[in-house]
Amino acid sequence: MPEAKEQLELGEANAIQGSYQKKGRLVVGWLADLPGVNAQERSKAKLIESLKIGTEDMINAPIELKEQEELVQIGV
Repeated sequence: MPEAKEQLELGEANAIQGSYQKKGRLVVGWLADLPGVNAQERSKAKLIESLKIGTEDMINAPIELKEQEELVQIGV
């Protein structure tokens, strides 16, 4: 079955691109724009919600800086 693409809205100014496909009774999805965020659910709607939660968790995860490192924010 060919892969389907879904754009996930995370606010008015931000959108994350994700892909999903049906695997048996599950819908499996991942984010092209944020590697490491993936999920599997029984419906596309639940999958998208899980990917949104994973995205928020990844974005809000605390960052531990090492000595001589500096954190910067980049607006996109």
